[in-house]
Amino acid sequence: MPLDKKQIARQFVDRFGQSPQWIIRAPGRVNLIGEHTDYNDGFVLPLAIDRAVWIAARPRADRSVVVRSIDYAEEASFSLDVPVKGGPGWIEYVKGVAWSLQEAGHELCGWEGVMSGDVPREAGLSSSAALEIATARAFAALGGIAWDPIAMARLAQRAENRWIGVNCGIMDQLISAAGREDHALLIDCRTLEIQPVPFPPGIAVVVLDTATRRGLVDSAYNQRRDQCKSAAEFFRVPALRDVDLELFQRVAADMDETIRRRAMHVITENDRTLQAVEAMRRGDSAALGMLMNKSHASLRDDYEVSSEALNIIVQSALNQVSCYGARMTGAGFGGCAVAVVDRESTDGFARAVAADYQAQTGHTPAIYVCHPSNGAEAISHGWHVPEERRAC
Repeated sequence: MPLDKKQIARQFVDRFGQSPQWIIRAPGRVNLIGEHTDYNDGFVLPLAIDRAVWIAARPRADRSVVVRSIDYAEEASFSLDVPVKGGPGWIEYVKGVAWSLQEAGHELCGWEGVMSGDVPREAGLSSSAALEIATARAFAALGGIAWDPIAMARLAQRAENRWIGVNCGIMDQLISAAGREDHALLIDCRTLEIQPVPFPPGIAVVVLDTATRRGLVDSAYNQRRDQCKSAAEFFRVPALRDVDLELFQRVAADMDETIRRRAMHVITENDRTLQAVEAMRRGDSAALGMLMNKSHASLRDDYEVSSEALNIIVQSALNQVSCYGARMTGAGFGGCAVAVVDRESTDGFARAVAADYQAQTGHTPAIYVCHPSNGAEAISHGWHVPEERRAC
């Protein structure tokens, strides 16, 4: 059962003996289509899911941040005056966001809090981005900083790039900050223009967790990013976003084979993403599913970021008559797939996929029917607060 504000508030009282002043929620995300396009200035189509990182907090009189992680059963603290690296991995995301906000000129307040979440970790559902955005939302609420989703997403991305050391694009932080209930968001990763895209009636989004994990910092993610940079340099453009399929096909024979396949994925994936938006707007679930299937094949064969477990669970999903389409989602090498399924058939779909996948792999998958949710929220005394006031 998903976490809620009452649970996190109760955990705060258990630790600190008083009620929190603020409760913060920032969701994870699943990306319908548009994978590995964000750092190529391309297009993505994610939705915020109804699983999130929660923080309950109150201000401190000093400039210390003290946080109890319920999930890790650990507590850590640091000074805002001299944030330095070191300590449990989860606190580094909190430190990194504090560092990024202060580097941008924001005046921060110390606080104490508890955090917990139900976004599966290392599964491709952006648990790290949810933690970063929840932290930024907490600092904004406690310090009276106006909440600008795009600006805060940029600063959270900077924390992950510069403090954590993962060269991620902007998608994960932006959808966690700016998600919209019952919609996906088409994000132009160059301009950060956002267009809400309503879901077609009668379909559900189902996340299929393979129960296999990968460490993103140590994976081939950064290598793929470097390969895309090499491809853009070949075309003499700022990013692969600027290369259309006609130009690519005209000169592809002159490219290094590996770089050619990486570029092929990004260029065709951008086109698929824009086609998927049009399919959703006209309520064409079959067309959306077909584009998702093509996306998975491209990620598997050209970008080479899928895995045996992901390929098996995607095929298990596609074997069900209620499934319109499925693909791996997230950075890859393990984690989750996503499927669009007839809404009335989700229970039977989940049972059939779980049984088939377990029979083939020996792993027990976790399967979540997801509802598109709003982005990061700050709640005070049980009410959503549109504008924060300085509390320290």
